[in-house]
Amino acid sequence: MGTKKRYSDAELEEFRAIIQEKLEKAYKDYDLLKASVMNADGNDVTDTSPTFKVLEEGATTLSKEEAGLLAQRQMKFIQNLQAALVRIENKTYGICRETGELIPKERLYAVPHATLSIDAKKGRK
Repeated sequence: MGTKKRYSDAELEEFRAIIQEKLEKAYKDYDLLKASVMNADGNDVTDTSPTFKVLEEGATTLSKEEAGLLAQRQMKFIQNLQAALVRIENKTYGICRETGELIPKERLYAVPHATLSIDAKKGRK
């Protein structure tokens, strides 16, 4: 029996379930970050004394910037997970884009959107 070229349909379905679960959580986290940036909860510094207002506004601005960066990173994660679902549909999921070999299941369980094996990622083909 030769080397396996792709994951079986059953294995792909297992990965699909893992990715969809991570995707749901990622969307929830993204929504929280987006709400934080947009100040959707309505908490602001309008009712505090002027002395503390400047300090709080500075902290709020920094916090919004950090939340904005985290939201961008989260959206990239979501896009990577969506791309992984497309690879499952195309039956190319789990194949290293550099070596053409299967990425070990352990790596895909840890990083389900991975497109490179550990060796390829480290530059060792």
